[in-house]
Amino acid sequence: MLRTRRTGNGQVLFTLSGRIETEDIKQLQELLAVETTGLQLILDLKDVTLVNQDAVKFLGRCEADGIKLENCPLHIRTWIDQVKGRPRRRQM
Repeated sequence: MLRTRRTGNGQVLFTLSGRIETEDIKQLQELLAVETTGLQLILDLKDVTLVNQDAVKFLGRCEADGIKLENCPLHIRTWIDQVKGRPRRRQM
């Protein structure tokens, strides 16, 4: 189950928690589509516990569209990078 919380103050932050599955992607796309243009969109993934391949592709597209992925767990970041064909980022 995916939970979302929206906050805004010069930017729009969606805090996501739980699982992101195929069924959740349409809802997330709709939430992002209605946001005011010109504001930075951020997805905080700190509390995301599980994603599937469709969710990883969606998150990669979000990044390509300028949406910032914040607090992305390493296993999800690695998978996004693999799908995009980029080498894995090193954790410092």
